[in-house]
Amino acid sequence: MEITRESIDALNAVLKIKVEPSDYLSKFEESLKKQRKQASMPGFRPGHVPMSVIKKKFGRSILAEELNTVLNESIHKHISENGLNVLGNPLPVEPFEEEGNWDNPSDFHFNYELGLAPAIELDKIKKLKVDYFKVKVDGKLIDRQSEDIRRRYGSLSEPSTSEDKDMLVGTLIELNESDEIKEGGIMNDATVSIEFIEDKSTKKALTGLRAEDSVVVDPHKISQNHDDLGKMLGISHAEVHHLKGNFKFNIKEIKRLALADVNQELFDKVYGKDSVKDESEFKAKIKEDLEKLFDNDSHRLFKQRVAGQLVESLKLSLPDKFLKKWIVVANEEPLTPEQVEAEYPGYAKGLQWQLIENAIVKEHDLKISQDEIMEFMKQNISRQYAQYGLPMDDEMLTNFAKNSLQNRDEVNRVYEVLVEDKVVDVLKSDMKINEKELSYDDFVKEAQKKA
Repeated sequence: MEITRESIDALNAVLKIKVEPSDYLSKFEESLKKQRKQASMPGFRPGHVPMSVIKKKFGRSILAEELNTVLNESIHKHISENGLNVLGNPLPVEPFEEEGNWDNPSDFHFNYELGLAPAIELDKIKKLKVDYFKVKVDGKLIDRQSEDIRRRYGSLSEPSTSEDKDMLVGTLIELNESDEIKEGGIMNDATVSIEFIEDKSTKKALTGLRAEDSVVVDPHKISQNHDDLGKMLGISHAEVHHLKGNFKFNIKEIKRLALADVNQELFDKVYGKDSVKDESEFKAKIKEDLEKLFDNDSHRLFKQRVAGQLVESLKLSLPDKFLKKWIVVANEEPLTPEQVEAEYPGYAKGLQWQLIENAIVKEHDLKISQDEIMEFMKQNISRQYAQYGLPMDDEMLTNFAKNSLQNRDEVNRVYEVLVEDKVVDVLKSDMKINEKELSYDDFVKEAQKKA
């Protein structure tokens, strides 16, 4: 077999492959013999169909299969031995014009396109500056979290009259322009939290009510946003955009949440028996948990921002024409040229970041151990159960983590997260970091900005 590579430019090349009989003939003939043994045709005993008939009927398909195997193996070997950093998979040159006689097999010639990854100058990273935002965990934030915890472990009662922090359970019924029940209109059971209603007049209208009372409301004023209202009314987000007019709210129940008392019983439920002894330790523990939580949020935001900044700054070129062809071939569902053009910019940015990440992994020889994967899983499981006030000891966490390790997809996901985390740690040490401490609300606004 002869393979020659012709470079078109730094990002594109063509593999020219000459396949000779010595590369495929023995396997081809062996496959023909197998086919003959299995063949059953009218007029011939099973396994005794003449080889000429077998070749005429099955020869081309068997030869194509053998050639495809040989080509795939040789292309993969050539790429590996020559250290080529290819993108996607090699594609037959269009129009596909292989040379060779399929009826009397001899030499065959095939041409394949290669898309190559660009060179990456990692030295440029050290010249870049990036902001690293952190949340300032102050007393206000600690008190807010304390109240959330007390809500989570609080108790519900059913008062006779509603107040401004109660929940109302009832049925929302769509009205027409005359505020009469609309024929064929929306009717759906819903829960309305008075506490989170911003419109003062609506808030006032919903207080002082009893079960079986009714009140007319503007649905947009009793919900947080369109998604929230859609769920409340049992309709889609798109339908909410066209929703006009009032609704009648028939109240069935009034629910009042009494916050849990700040005492040893609460401390034990949240953090385990005797882990926290008084309110001061309780708040210190809340602060510690919030700092860990926001450290993760800061890390994620930094990762998002730095990825966008690196892609923008390094301006990696890609074999765009080749990749667009490859996306069409690799996609399970048919794609129109318009769809490819629309989706390609997002795909290209993701690929550019992946190439940068891979280069950093290689440059710093980053590796992930099995112990690191296990520890990550244990911490993740611990956080999930802690949300429900269910602390777990190390033995339980280890057993849960071992079960998770049986899921290969989950292991791969964790591996990717840990690799990305190590890449971000490298970037934090190599880049010029401008650390900024923000209030929680300002941090949320910053996180909502486009990278």
